[in-house]
Amino acid sequence: MPQRVLILSADIGEGHDLPARVLAGELAAERPDVEVIVEDGLAAMGRVVVAAIKDNSRITFDRLRFAFDLQYWLVTRFGAARWVASTLLYVFGARGVLALVRARDPDIVVSTYPGTTEILGILRRRGRLHMPVCSAITDLSGLHYWAHPSVDLHLVTHPESIEEVRRVAGDTEVRCVRGLTSSEFSEPRDRGEARRALGLPEDGSVVLVSGGGWGIGDLTGAVHTTLEVAPDATAVCLCGRSEEARRHVHARFATDGRVRVLGFTDRMGDLLAAADVLVHSTAGLTVLEALMRGCPVISYGFGVGHVRASNRAFSRFGLAEVASSRRQLAAALRRALAGRPEPDLTFAALPTAASQVLAALPAPVS
Repeated sequence: MPQRVLILSADIGEGHDLPARVLAGELAAERPDVEVIVEDGLAAMGRVVVAAIKDNSRITFDRLRFAFDLQYWLVTRFGAARWVASTLLYVFGARGVLALVRARDPDIVVSTYPGTTEILGILRRRGRLHMPVCSAITDLSGLHYWAHPSVDLHLVTHPESIEEVRRVAGDTEVRCVRGLTSSEFSEPRDRGEARRALGLPEDGSVVLVSGGGWGIGDLTGAVHTTLEVAPDATAVCLCGRSEEARRHVHARFATDGRVRVLGFTDRMGDLLAAADVLVHSTAGLTVLEALMRGCPVISYGFGVGHVRASNRAFSRFGLAEVASSRRQLAAALRRALAGRPEPDLTFAALPTAASQVLAALPAPVS
């Protein structure tokens, strides 16, 4: 019987599903004899948890950002609030997660979503899970729930995250890896070729504006500021899977030939190679991909909750500029457009996430 890896993700934007898909592909490439199963761990928690997390997130992201910010502040600032949230998550979600794990009977479980990581950690601590658990961490900071003392292995995409993981999880195994985003970002890509492949002007500046998988943030403001700062630039606005955002941006700039509006795309490798700067609202994997491409990053348009925590880390580690107003965005754009750094190919030297998961597999029982 082949060994089996179960990957638990969550259908909330692309920040959890994309790493799960990429990791599954890498595992299959490195060990074709290992069976890999990807499941939605959030859905397994049941309707109550899905409503509280996914549906609530959509509402608070769009209309009640102060409520999302308050929830996140309470959980991250106060241990008692964190304990209550963790307990409720476990009470309502653990049965479904445990049933899913037992039904798939894996040799190791990998979580790309902090909610499932928290439940798996508690189950592991209570002796209800006997296989190793791995957390695949794609955020830079704000790692409560991403990390857990009873998780056997933590994989991080930024070496700067290791210190925080250890603060949350204690003396645990932490490895910095590649392979939670597409392998194309580890390979050089000529800017001119990327622009030609995308049908973008080969001369002049290209500014990429992204609202993440849900198309959130001040997208129209970012595009407008871009055109004010660099009138000859081409602004490419990514609205993710939000048709509402796409319609809104398109209506605002429909007659402006300098603006391209896209929905969800699988061409981020070329887009980030072609762009002179990325203006991004939600932190996460897109920032990592931009850094690998050598594309300067400005975080703007949604500085609440976990994004606020990431913004502080971006500034502390010098990974991205943070703009909290259009005036600050304009200044950051001028600095970024003054010169683009070379791609950071050091990520290519990191071990793959798949190799670390496979190394953590228990020896097969003969």
